[in-house]
Amino acid sequence: METSQNKERIAKVLARAGVASRRGVERMIADGRITLKDKPVTSPATFIAGTEEIKVDGKTIARSEKTRLWMYHKPRGLVTTHYDPGGRPTVFENLPKEIPRVISVGRLDINTEGVLLLTNDGGLARFLELPSSGIKRKYRVRVHGIVKAEDLKKLADGVTVNRINYGPIIAKLEKVQGSNAWIAMVLTEGKNREIKNVLGHLGLRVTRLIRTQFGPFSLRNSKPNEIIEISSKQIQKLWSP
Repeated sequence: METSQNKERIAKVLARAGVASRRGVERMIADGRITLKDKPVTSPATFIAGTEEIKVDGKTIARSEKTRLWMYHKPRGLVTTHYDPGGRPTVFENLPKEIPRVISVGRLDINTEGVLLLTNDGGLARFLELPSSGIKRKYRVRVHGIVKAEDLKKLADGVTVNRINYGPIIAKLEKVQGSNAWIAMVLTEGKNREIKNVLGHLGLRVTRLIRTQFGPFSLRNSKPNEIIEISSKQIQKLWSP
């Protein structure tokens, strides 16, 4: 099988086109959902030049663009999904028209604000999401309740809540305002509702949650709804597929 520098594995090409993660593409191939020149693809190790006609479920996939990444300052009140059955406003409906079809790197729930990364490359999204990549997420959290410094320190060893194991979290008390307090948190997993579940386990109710940084990308002086494209050079420093 030809493996010249001008060709790439089909799973990688389709992931970059935003079809699915590489593992997702491999499952599609196993299920016979992907064809190349109208013939079923049988191996994710199939090498292509990227100009061939590829179909998924009978629909032609457009040629992928170069990998692009954006940092979006998500405000509260938006759902991180392309379509919401309940009719709530979504992140993707709120993006400028010139932004192509993108996928989010993980999700922020409707009431969470701050850094949300968006990309046209499923492979990059997968890399950024995986805990094994070791990419730190930083948050500022306002809570209602009595914060005990010793409880926060214990989170550095990880914690189990309702049979779900959460990895090490660095948490520091920033300031107290009456019955409320602000906590700075750093984690690398980003499981669903992780911060709310962990702090709830400590008897604290989250009343505001802001993701201030994801890897090297931070809010800085950006405003809600502002979107900033990350340079190719910055992407290459972070990820080499």
